Amino acid sequence: MPHLATHAITAECTLIRWQITEDEPTLAGQLSLTNEERADLAGIAHPGQRVEWLACRVALKTLVEARGFVYACIWKDEFGKPHLCEGASRQPTGHISLSHTPGWATAVWHQTRPVGLDIEPIRDQFTRVVPRVLSPSEIADANGLPDRLAVYWCAKEALYKLYGKRQLTFREHLLVDPFPTGATLLTGHVRLHDHQETLQIHCLHVAPGLVAVAF
Repeated sequence: MPHLATHAITAECTLIRWQITEDEPTLAGQLSLTNEERADLAGIAHPGQRVEWLACRVALKTLVEARGFVYACIWKDEFGKPHLCEGASRQPTGHISLSHTPGWATAVWHQTRPVGLDIEPIRDQFTRVVPRVLSPSEIADANGLPDRLAVYWCAKEALYKLYGKRQLTFREHLLVDPFPTGATLLTGHVRLHDHQETLQIHCLHVAPGLVAVAF
């Protein structure tokens, strides 16, 4: 049996975390992939990433079916953002996002609003990498602490995946307001010359470290 947990972020938004214990054939046997999905999987060479790719889709399928819908497939738009296949009877509508890290796969489904998802372990390397993508005020607020840097990184990844388009940078276009340590609800902003948006970011301090859901 898989090791999984579901979280009701709101009445319309549900997250599933899947601790991966299955191998590739076991996961693949639970899915009916489209030709597009097969081509996508074929382009992944690393065995662990192939397993994570499959586990994300099995997790989403589990989430959708638990709500009484029929899961068919995922398709990706021109920017690579995933969407649920729709059209047949009892297939779900809404918005999804996927994220994985070694050993874990996650999926989120929001019934009415675009959503973005990221999962991250807390790593010391955040102290070297994350400041490069933070604004000066965010760098000051993080104060070099790995756990706070991880929140900024995870939150910005979730914003990026929600927006679902190219030509934006973490430092200039995706911003997160200061937050108290351990906060579970943050405020984020997408700021482009032709688009301004303020969004909520729900932050779960759960294994393997952090999960951020933006909508």
